[in-house]
Amino acid sequence: MKANVGTVDKGIRLTLAGVLIILYFTKVLTGTPGLVGLVVAGLLVFTSLVKFCPAYTLFGINTCKR
Repeated sequence: MKANVGTVDKGIRLTLAGVLIILYFTKVLTGTPGLVGLVVAGLLVFTSLVKFCPAYTLFGINTCKR
């Protein structure tokens, strides 16, 4: 796995994940949308930590500076 998630992209992903988690725990997102939001937040955190996004590979996107 080659890194394809850059620093700015990583920050955006972590921020969005944080917002989704806060929305869930403040009961703004509940039920199925809340669970979907938590799953998306988990994926965003995971892809930012490993610096690899499979969707970026499919579309040929690379935000990581070399």
